[in-house]
Amino acid sequence: MGRGVDSLKKYWKSFGFYAVLLIVLTLFAYMLLGSQPTAVEKVYSDLFREIEAGRVTELTIVDNKAYAKLSEPIKVTDTNGKVISDKVTEIEVDIPNILVFEQDLGDTIRAQVRDGKLKYNTEAPASQPWWLSLLPILGTVGLLVFIYIFFMQQSQGGGKAMSFGKSKAKMNVDTNKKKVLFSDVAGADEEKAELEEIVEFLKYPKKFIDLGARIPRGVLLVGPPGTGKTLLAKAVSGEAGVPFFSISGSDFVEMFVGVGASRVRDLFEQAKKNSPCIVFIDEIDAVGRQRGAGLGGGHDEREQTLNQLLVEMDGFGENAGVIILAATNRPDILDPALLRPGRFDRQVVVGVPDVVGREAILKVHSKGKPLGDDVDLSVIAKTTAGFTGADLENLMNEAALLAARENDTKIHSHHLEDAMMKVVVGTEKKSRKITAHENKLTAFHEAGHAVITRLLPSQDKVHEVSIIPRGMAGGYTMHLPSEDKWYRSKMEMIDEIVVLLGGRVAEAVALDDISTGASNDIERATDIARKMVTQYGMSERLGPISYGGSAHEVFIGKDLAQSKNYSEEVAAEIDEEIRNIVRTCYNRCEKLLQENFERLTRVANALIEREKISGEEFEKLFLGEPLEDEPKDSTADTPAAKPPEFRPAVPDQQESESSARDHAERREEAGQIDKTKDTEQKEEEEK
Repeated sequence: MGRGVDSLKKYWKSFGFYAVLLIVLTLFAYMLLGSQPTAVEKVYSDLFREIEAGRVTELTIVDNKAYAKLSEPIKVTDTNGKVISDKVTEIEVDIPNILVFEQDLGDTIRAQVRDGKLKYNTEAPASQPWWLSLLPILGTVGLLVFIYIFFMQQSQGGGKAMSFGKSKAKMNVDTNKKKVLFSDVAGADEEKAELEEIVEFLKYPKKFIDLGARIPRGVLLVGPPGTGKTLLAKAVSGEAGVPFFSISGSDFVEMFVGVGASRVRDLFEQAKKNSPCIVFIDEIDAVGRQRGAGLGGGHDEREQTLNQLLVEMDGFGENAGVIILAATNRPDILDPALLRPGRFDRQVVVGVPDVVGREAILKVHSKGKPLGDDVDLSVIAKTTAGFTGADLENLMNEAALLAARENDTKIHSHHLEDAMMKVVVGTEKKSRKITAHENKLTAFHEAGHAVITRLLPSQDKVHEVSIIPRGMAGGYTMHLPSEDKWYRSKMEMIDEIVVLLGGRVAEAVALDDISTGASNDIERATDIARKMVTQYGMSERLGPISYGGSAHEVFIGKDLAQSKNYSEEVAAEIDEEIRNIVRTCYNRCEKLLQENFERLTRVANALIEREKISGEEFEKLFLGEPLEDEPKDSTADTPAAKPPEFRPAVPDQQESESSARDHAERREEAGQIDKTKDTEQKEEEEK
């Protein structure tokens, strides 16, 4: 109710102001336009001609003006001779004065007056009120005052005229609006516990003041994007019930020098006037980046803004009641002076939720969405390892959109699975035309990943395998993690490299050809091997030593360039060690696929026929069990069930050239035998 009354008062106030302005402008226009003559102006000689011709019926002299009424209309033309009007019956002429006028036309006028042809009279000029003469001055002054007030009012708000130095922070003090509470934040129990102390101080500050305690003046929320840092800040404001100022770090700096520092001062002035309150600065790394970094110097406008921010944060009085919350996903580039005690005393890490947290987040975002009986949020939580809160909210929304697209009244499990694949990989592209050879190549590629995953006990369970293109991928093998993993062992990383190489090795083993589809797998495998050697110290040859620092760029707050902290000889050893790791994993993968070639073939055939198989179907294929509704001709156009003889795809350095030639000859002989068998089979079929 109060909100409606305030808006109504504001409306009438604005309406009254513009109404008065309209009246003043109307009077001013009337004053300027009202004295304009209604008759057509003519020259002195035109009046002479009209009077002597006897076409004037009435003549009135007012001061130095002569107004004549004509007995018949005349034509009026412009300077170019174009007729403006042909129905003019009144003319207006400027005369020197009445004495000169009577000397010129006195006899003619008197003769026509005696004959009754002309009515002649004179009038004294009309006297105007004294205040009417002040209207032009008052109107001009009023217009100037209006312009001044207009620009002054505009300059009071951020982002408007002449408001460069004003803060753009938005204050939320509407108590009628639905608040965000801690109950709306799921999957962050420890983080909420850290912030409850802030809420308690804002509600009951006397308890802390009496004990001489000082509440943290600043709390920095750190975490990846989408983990709920801004939501936690809003929950703190909702729980405490105090004014909440929100601003982005990029809103401080503009193209004008000194604007950033001025906005910082204005922000803290507003905060002090509304204390106790919360000031939330989102993406503070935009303004709080480490000083002296990059190409700018100490005169950089951003650094001046940071200096003012440091002064304001450390310039509060005791228990001023203003708490600074800030969020960033790059705490490593913030200035150390900003993170010291007294400014940001506390850092709250808001990380990616675990399986329990993801289930709680899914329950929050499923409110208001009808779920089917087959939906198990715990299963969805297990399959979404690494998802943030924003990702899970998007997942539930995509599932609802898919259900609505199918005209379903509830969200079922297949909607959630399709939405998850859409979020992770992309939309299915069933309309894409794929040749039989490419389809077969993709099937063996994905079958290689799946079989190797099943053979290595350290890897997660296969959840789904598909050769339907999605997004940028031609196919995918999806794993279902049984639990969240926060650390990875050396053997798990080696097994992961073997799994990544499974697609390329399957192509070479089954089709004796390779494709570009494994480029991303090779890149990821190489990256894992490089980190094992240079970061994790897992190389027996080089030892537990870290080689090379973190990559820092010039424009994200660190050094201008990155230099190596090791010699060229060590660099060569690092490359050799990475090559040995990848080579060993490749040979191990090839050996496993050679030993399980029949399983590889069964899975590939099923993918060619069905395009997509579930984890249960893959397990049956791996164990050699038949599938439901299995096509009869499932072995058509597939490689032989017996694989060629095993040979390491990447020979070791100690392997001699003669040994390599022997392997190549045996491989060629095996290929010729297979070709001979194929020719004989074709001839028998033709007969």
